[in-house]
Amino acid sequence: MEAAPSAHETIVVVTGGDPVTVDERAKVPDEAFVVAADSGIEHAQALGLPVHVAVGDFDSVRSSALARAEQAGAAIHRHPAAKDATDLELALDVALSHGPRRVVVLGGHGGRLDHLLANATLLASPAYACVEVVAHLGGATITVVRTEAAVHGQVGELVSLLAVHGPARGVRTEGLLYPLRGEDLPAGSTRGVSNELVAPPATVAVDGGVLLVVQPGQLGTHHLHQDAR
Repeated sequence: MEAAPSAHETIVVVTGGDPVTVDERAKVPDEAFVVAADSGIEHAQALGLPVHVAVGDFDSVRSSALARAEQAGAAIHRHPAAKDATDLELALDVALSHGPRRVVVLGGHGGRLDHLLANATLLASPAYACVEVVAHLGGATITVVRTEAAVHGQVGELVSLLAVHGPARGVRTEGLLYPLRGEDLPAGSTRGVSNELVAPPATVAVDGGVLLVVQPGQLGTHHLHQDAR
């Protein structure tokens, strides 16, 4: 049986899809508890991360990698292929059961738009309202904001604010090119798309609802054009 981490620790969930870059390893605390979802086992092993729990139907991980994780002491949570939740959701539920303060998701989108959209909205599920959630997926960073969060990055980097599961009310920002001052963003609105980071770390706060702060890993052009004037 795996040892439960204390409530103040970060739990890392490593997903399948595209391989995780070596740069992402620096974002993982050395003492973090690691839950790997299916082929995320191989990504974790490639990064030198210990796998404490492996979860999924294991239809996309090599049997040798799964065996290596089990031999190293990982707890194996096997699910049928015909199931009602994605491997990421199953892994997040395992992570939540250990009472962390923060969950960091590492993985790629794997080339499927439906999986990417489902997993992005999953991060903002009410089931995970008790923890901080940030994800690094396929070169993009997604931060879930339920009250307030810091947004790190380089000056000029694109930042989009997307309301999910209903409107985000009283949105306030500092450090973004186009500020919001207590305004509402309805779910489905594109108003928050393609803002830019001008004073990192920026802050994004909401009075109600949930925002996804999406950093696609690219630079915008508006701030650079303003500087050139």
